[in-house]
Amino acid sequence: MTISQTPVIAKAHTNIALVKYWGKADEHLILPTNDSISMTLDHFYTTTSVQFDAQLAADDIILDGIKLPTDGQQRIRQFMDLVRQRAHTDLFAHIETSNHVPTTAGLASSASGFAALAGAAAKAAGLNLTRRELSQLARRGSGSATRSIFGGFVQWHAGHDDESSFAEPLDEKVDWPIRMIAIVVSQDEKKIGSRHGMKQSQTSPFFNDWVKQANADIDPLRTALLKKDINRVGSIAEHNAMCMHATTLSATPPFTYFNGDTIKAMQLINDLRSLGLNCYYTMDAGPNVKVICLADEVDAILDHLRPAFGNDQLVVAKPGPGLTYL
Repeated sequence: MTISQTPVIAKAHTNIALVKYWGKADEHLILPTNDSISMTLDHFYTTTSVQFDAQLAADDIILDGIKLPTDGQQRIRQFMDLVRQRAHTDLFAHIETSNHVPTTAGLASSASGFAALAGAAAKAAGLNLTRRELSQLARRGSGSATRSIFGGFVQWHAGHDDESSFAEPLDEKVDWPIRMIAIVVSQDEKKIGSRHGMKQSQTSPFFNDWVKQANADIDPLRTALLKKDINRVGSIAEHNAMCMHATTLSATPPFTYFNGDTIKAMQLINDLRSLGLNCYYTMDAGPNVKVICLADEVDAILDHLRPAFGNDQLVVAKPGPGLTYL
């Protein structure tokens, strides 16, 4: 195992879950309460450079050109300690990350961020990990990062321990024109982070029913993806998202990630469906709405959304690639 003498740069894309990850069975190992399925997006991504350096007394972490304050470094340093432990090294590293996605706004920046960090750090440390092992490692930084190691449609197996919880690709070479339109209603940092939100949602009296529903959605969604059935894919994803958000509204105390524009976007998509367009919405832990549709209906959907949301708020994405090295 040889430490790289030059920086290693990795690139990973965000993913949006069609069956959501929402709740941890193990906080330390970041084991989810249920399986999940996602689509990796081509438009949003993170690039991260890692170089270990014997001259450093601590990890040097720069995010989007700004050095992270000490109180913002803990999660990354803990993750780097896992890499050091596996590589049997005590060297610290220069880490530079560039996010091409709004951070902490419900657009999965932590997924692409920790997937890119896992790839770059492991390779820089001389670890020769398989993609499954990288998926397991990325999970320890951010649960959804386990899926961003792969492209296209991806399933995360919840598992019961560190070895059995990993993601695997369902279809990395997606050959049908599924699209996802991100309606970016806000780029502000959300008031309740995903980790805290998941924990609080587990106080909901409906949380156990959510876990059962999410697991029950896995096989029908896999079948719908295999059949390229946009209406079945969309309806399962939309219902699953609403079940997830029902746990936030029924938590103690209750909370929501929705704002007024979130509700407006959801209603517009409902209106479009009543006009015969095949489109469905999904949301993660944030106010931004993602629209699932087919390429040949994108223009009509955008025409309907533009009076309410500006062009700069509407981003069209298609299935994107897994982890790559630059």
